[in-house]
Amino acid sequence: MVIFFTSKAVTPPVTIYMGRDKVENEELLKCGLPTDIWFHVDKLSSAHVYLRQPPDQPHGEWDKLPSALLNDAAQLVKANSIEGNKKDNITVIYTPFPNLKKSGDMAVGQVSFHSDRKVKRVHVPARDNAIVNRLNKTKIEKEVDHEAERQDRLREEGKKKKSEAVERAKKEQEQKKLWEEEKKARSYDGMYTEDAFAEKEQWSDDDFM
Repeated sequence: MVIFFTSKAVTPPVTIYMGRDKVENEELLKCGLPTDIWFHVDKLSSAHVYLRQPPDQPHGEWDKLPSALLNDAAQLVKANSIEGNKKDNITVIYTPFPNLKKSGDMAVGQVSFHSDRKVKRVHVPARDNAIVNRLNKTKIEKEVDHEAERQDRLREEGKKKKSEAVERAKKEQEQKKLWEEEKKARSYDGMYTEDAFAEKEQWSDDDFM
C-alpha cells in the first residue's frame, strides 16, 4: 500500500507519498519519476517520503521549492519517524530522485547518493501539529501499479514535450518569415529614394535624346 497526502500549502496543490513499510519503500525506489524529490530524517530511521509536483513543475526545481512546501514535507517525515517524532531540532535531508543510489549489498529500503552535493537539508525545530493534522486529513491509502503509473506519466510528459517542440518550430518559422519580409521591405525602400528617382530621370532623358 502506498500512502498519499495532498499539500495545499501551495497552489496548485502537490502530492506527497510514502511507502507503508520498508518493502514498499523498496518498490518506490524502482519507479520514481525524474522530477520526484525524496525526503528522509537525517541519521535516524524514518519513512521515505516523496514529493511529486504537477507535470509542469509550477513550484520550481528541487532546490528552489517554496519554504511552505518544504516545511510540509519535512513535518510529514518527522511525524513518520519513531525517534525523530520524539525529538526537537532534527534535520531532514532531501534530494532529487535520480540522485538516489541502490546497490545489491544494501538492506531492503536502504539507499545512498550518487552525489552528496545534490543533497540539501532543512532544519525542523519541533513538530507542528497544525501541519501534520492538515496533511493527515488528506491521507489516502491504495494499491498502486508503480510501473504502469510511471509509464503513463512519462507518456504524458513526452506528448507535452512534442507539442512544445512543434509550437516552438512554428514560432521560429513565423519569426523567420517576418525577418525576410522586413528585409525585403528595406530593399524596396532603397528603390524610392531621391537619388534613385534622379538616376531614373537621367536615364529617361538620355533615352529620348
